[in-house]
Amino acid sequence: MTTVHEPTATAGVTGTSADLSVWPGSATEPRCGDLAVGGVSLAEIADRFGTPVYVLDENEVRDRCRTYRQAFPDAEVLYAAKAFLCRGMAHWVEEEGLGLDVCSAGELELAVTTGFPPERIVLHGNAKSPRDLETALRLGVGRIVIDSPSEIARLAAAVAPDGHQKVMVRVVPGISAGGHEKIRTGTDDQKFGLSIADGYAQHAIARILDQPQLQLTGLHCHLGSQITSVKPYLAAVRRMVGLMARLHEQHGLVLPELDLGGGHGIAYRPGEEALDLTALARKVRTELTDACAAAELPVPRLIIEPGRAIVGPAGIALYRVLSVKRTGSHTYVAVDGGMSDNPRPALYGARYAPRLIGRHSTEAPARVTVVGRHCEAGDIVAADARLPADVRPGDLLAVPVAGAYHVSMASGYNLVGRPPVAAVRNGIARLLVRRESLEDIRSRDVGL
Repeated sequence: MTTVHEPTATAGVTGTSADLSVWPGSATEPRCGDLAVGGVSLAEIADRFGTPVYVLDENEVRDRCRTYRQAFPDAEVLYAAKAFLCRGMAHWVEEEGLGLDVCSAGELELAVTTGFPPERIVLHGNAKSPRDLETALRLGVGRIVIDSPSEIARLAAAVAPDGHQKVMVRVVPGISAGGHEKIRTGTDDQKFGLSIADGYAQHAIARILDQPQLQLTGLHCHLGSQITSVKPYLAAVRRMVGLMARLHEQHGLVLPELDLGGGHGIAYRPGEEALDLTALARKVRTELTDACAAAELPVPRLIIEPGRAIVGPAGIALYRVLSVKRTGSHTYVAVDGGMSDNPRPALYGARYAPRLIGRHSTEAPARVTVVGRHCEAGDIVAADARLPADVRPGDLLAVPVAGAYHVSMASGYNLVGRPPVAAVRNGIARLLVRRESLEDIRSRDVGL
């Protein structure tokens, strides 16, 4: 299994039977118009659980975890839980030997109560609440990544007088990378981390060294998301090692860990570029070794935090077509989900390649806009999609590469309820997260 499936020769035509390049490796077409993942018909899943419904290929998730472990055998690999987290996902990741990167007390408690070892968890966040920090200390989280100067005193005061907490410092290396300006986090003048350029990172590190309750284990950076080039990571290695060299010179400090974050880009549509994981591992290892040799420093243990690249390609969203409307030169295909279960098109202009499933069509593909059911003009599921010209109400559409930042960012807009998540493996489908019901919504509303 590779990190991203190679595009096929028919990659330019979405919806054709030959094109499964961005689908899970288990995807098959047992008969014309049908599609199965993990040995289970997607149409049968829609009938069983209703729509919208999200499907996760468990073996795909596990294979991608193993691919990372094999590519980075000497590194610590942390799954970025913000991409998608449930108890089943935490269990798979733990069994495959990965650690976990969480951003809140909620993510942390869910993981630990599932049985995830807290010492293998790292807590992030640019604005950690008192509850976040208290929960992390109470549960014995492995490391806390300090993101602002104010966290230093707050965290030191919260640690027991005779206790110690391992921490890292999130550094802004001043590198622009990522698929959209809203997900570029390695540049100066944004909310994350402490800048090298203005000296805030160095000042924060000096303050941490004065706190006996805090044990600084390393530096952290995260350049952004959906990065498809290796070059930004190599630049980050050079700048981070440069900072390590200055810290050694000023404080005699030798840090044993370097966290390069995640942001590894994947292909959402056939033919799109994805980050070459093998090249990333090889070149980062070489760059880190060479930079440390030049600085006369021991090579720190590398930490990486993939999220999207593990769960994104393992997920599929299934929708039922509610209406087809032709207005001028446009055809709008409206489905029973939308921005409440996938806000990415509205937030980042994300693009997908939906596919008709459940029946075979002999019609030529036509360009359509797949839209959601919500009261927003920007509620678009897939712009400029290609579907059979006879697409009609009642049809099923499947959207691949839907495992990351869909359900995890789902909202309660229009009170339609968040969709369920089902796992497939070896011909069996089972529910991981049930559909949010009207009773769930009513029970939270306590006032009249």
